[in-house]
Amino acid sequence: MFFFKWLNSQLLKMEWLFELVRLLVEDVFGLSIQDRIGGSIHFFIYDVIKIFILLSVLIFTISYIQSFFPPERTRKILGKYKGVTANILSALLGTVTPFCSCSSIPLFIGFTSAGLPIGTTFSFLISSPLVDLASVLLLASIFNWRIAIAYVVVGIVLAVIAGTIISKAKMESQIESFVFNTPLIELEQEALTRKDRINFAKIQVLDIVKKVWLYILIGVGIGALIHNWIPEDVISAILGQDKWYSVPLATIVGIPMYADIFGTLPIAEALVTKGVGIGTALSFMMAVTALSLPSIIMLKKVIKPKLMIVFVGIVTIGILIIGFSFNAFGHLFI
Repeated sequence: MFFFKWLNSQLLKMEWLFELVRLLVEDVFGLSIQDRIGGSIHFFIYDVIKIFILLSVLIFTISYIQSFFPPERTRKILGKYKGVTANILSALLGTVTPFCSCSSIPLFIGFTSAGLPIGTTFSFLISSPLVDLASVLLLASIFNWRIAIAYVVVGIVLAVIAGTIISKAKMESQIESFVFNTPLIELEQEALTRKDRINFAKIQVLDIVKKVWLYILIGVGIGALIHNWIPEDVISAILGQDKWYSVPLATIVGIPMYADIFGTLPIAEALVTKGVGIGTALSFMMAVTALSLPSIIMLKKVIKPKLMIVFVGIVTIGILIIGFSFNAFGHLFI
């Protein structure tokens, strides 16, 4: 138990980095981290470095594993299963694909054009940006393992339920016809060497970091602002756990934004430290990652309005239920 706690504090929470940044701020900059300016600088430097270290290591590891499962092989595996089982496997697949919602849509088109049931493809579309292995460790590094695991479980459940409902509704006619007519190119999987897989993982790390670095900086900057400059009573008055509307409000605020979970985590961290309910913070994160406006605009080119309304409605209701539930029972995870 002691060894596990040490690993959690030093590898995930990176307390050694916290202390190094504290020394930098106090001894080099001559500021106290207890003050607003010093605290903001410390929050920003510490969170940015920590997130980029964890993100790079995790994406490299995940991408190396993914090199054994290219899209064509994944499609064939999913094609062997039907119904809820296929939805569960598709949602689990989404957890090991470090894509934002916009990046998931091309795979969604590919899976649909390959003949996979739309319920299966929608389970993947929801799970992929919402939950991934990197988010598990990042959540654990900011909050704790109970919250991280609970978030992953509810994210997968939401993806499976949404995919199942869409499948039962028989809404194949609501997919734009060009999706089904997209040509498929069957390619034999090349035998990759260990060096090839390492190079692939390196390329994935660079590609994803290039895509998310700005959102991480913005997210950490907002988190530092909330954490050190906005009084706790102001945030509690708006998003306090006792406010019934905090979850819907956080969900609505999150939808117009475009970021991934790595950019929203620092904001969620700052909100929770200011007294916002964990369910409210998670609702904000889920809305940003699963229902961001840019991804909805892209998805609108692929599916028709009726299916879009059903998709957004199901995911929104699921996010609200999750938010209210975590606010009610969040004390069990803290």
